[in-house]
Amino acid sequence: MDRQVFWSALLLIGVICVPVMLAPERGQQALDAVLGLLTGKFGWLYLWFAAAVFGFLIWLACSKYGRIRFGAQQDRPEFSTLSWMAMIFTASIGGGIMYWGVIEWAYYYNDPPMQMTPGSVEAAHWAATYPMFHWGFTAWGLFCLPALALAYVYHVRKQRTLRLSDACRGVIGDRADGWLGRLIDVLFIFGLVGAAGTSLGLEVPVVSDGLARITPLQQGSVLDVMVITVWTLLFGASVFFGLQKGLRRLADVNIWLAFGLGAFILVMGPTVFVIDTFTNSVGLLFQNFVEMSFYTDPVGGSGFEEDWTVFYWGWWISYAPFVGLFVARISKGRTIRGMISGMCLAGSAGCWVSFALLGNTAMFYQISDVLPVAEIVSSQGDTAGIMAALSQLPLGGVVVAVFVLLVVLFLATTLDSSAYTMAAVSSLELPRGTEPARWHRVFWAVVLAGVSIVLMYVGGLEALQTLSIITAFPLIFVLALVLESLRRWLLADQRERDRSGDAETEAGAATAAVETTPADSTAAEGTVLARAPSAAIPRNGA
Repeated sequence: MDRQVFWSALLLIGVICVPVMLAPERGQQALDAVLGLLTGKFGWLYLWFAAAVFGFLIWLACSKYGRIRFGAQQDRPEFSTLSWMAMIFTASIGGGIMYWGVIEWAYYYNDPPMQMTPGSVEAAHWAATYPMFHWGFTAWGLFCLPALALAYVYHVRKQRTLRLSDACRGVIGDRADGWLGRLIDVLFIFGLVGAAGTSLGLEVPVVSDGLARITPLQQGSVLDVMVITVWTLLFGASVFFGLQKGLRRLADVNIWLAFGLGAFILVMGPTVFVIDTFTNSVGLLFQNFVEMSFYTDPVGGSGFEEDWTVFYWGWWISYAPFVGLFVARISKGRTIRGMISGMCLAGSAGCWVSFALLGNTAMFYQISDVLPVAEIVSSQGDTAGIMAALSQLPLGGVVVAVFVLLVVLFLATTLDSSAYTMAAVSSLELPRGTEPARWHRVFWAVVLAGVSIVLMYVGGLEALQTLSIITAFPLIFVLALVLESLRRWLLADQRERDRSGDAETEAGAATAAVETTPADSTAAEGTVLARAPSAAIPRNGA
């Protein structure tokens, strides 16, 4: 255990969380003021940074560096492609895709961008498109950048630790082992506790509401505590057993169950509407991708970009170091191009399919006057809208039960992955093939659960959610260091390979010259003898 990182992270969590628990209203006001300053004055920075990262990844995937393998050239992936993608997908987005997949479109439908009329046909088209943008290429690119740098420094450059500060070594050098590196790692753990704890607290009401609908249990604080307890036992056990026996198996079950639910919704739901709306959304997204990436509405002043795009980029940035650490650990044997395509293409496709099946189905009920989902979300809240939309499907009770189980499994995978990476960051060394100590992994799982329980019941959950976005601001500069470090390593190692190749070529040419000298001498001697007078050759053949 790295005591400096471990205790500093716990101290920072306590210093921030205790005042919020004691004075939640004042704490929330202070955090809202900081959030308003960042999004209002520096929203453009989030947009430009996200676009720059995505552009860098496109260049990297298309360049000669895309063939570089994480590890030795003969190394092959530790996990199958399906398990690898399942672990990335479930660890990265957790229950968030299940939560927002059903009702995010309703927010854009009620309050659309670009001065559209709320509830109009145009608003509906963009309401189905914007979730795909916010959960698409750019978002996964923010996840992919630290994953690439950490996988490179860990598997190629053989760094013995696996920390966010290690991904900055190309710029800060040995200061990664000093106070600067410790500060980066402490901020990473703190931001992850905020983001993951927020996810747990946000989705507990969804699970509780779902259980209350399909069982005799009554919704309330007792049921919430039961849900969190079962959740903690589940992801605590998973993280205890490690990557192969715990996380991989849980992720595989998660993905196959999601496939089953998705197939049921596609067949039994409004199939044609779902496919048509998805097709239309893909066209709108590709046609307007650049405009959406830089949309700030400075004249109209709607605040849409600040409320949603900047918010989402900050949320993805706050999660990015955690995802990068986890993906780097499980990606030995993969190539740079393989990781970029797997995360940015396959990850985006998974999110798009989720929004197409869940969101477009709920939208169909809205525009066909079957169920006013958007109005329910606006008046009764997100959880009520989610449950109302799912219950409208055939076998609604079964669908709700499977949905609740998926939320539990998705978030359990995210939380045990979070605990795993926090244990890795606060470990002194992590030689290849080893995992953080079991007690260490379980400890951080308990911390995540404890923070979410306490803050949820003192009204500080919203404060922590806001705080997780605020912590993304300094992480922009940290991730900029990560990008520059990766670029420097790739160029330096390529120059080294070029020099080695030139040296081998010169050595090979010299060896060839030495080896051909005897043969040339013999040939020359034979030529001289052939031209000599016949009298010079002994007649007896001696």
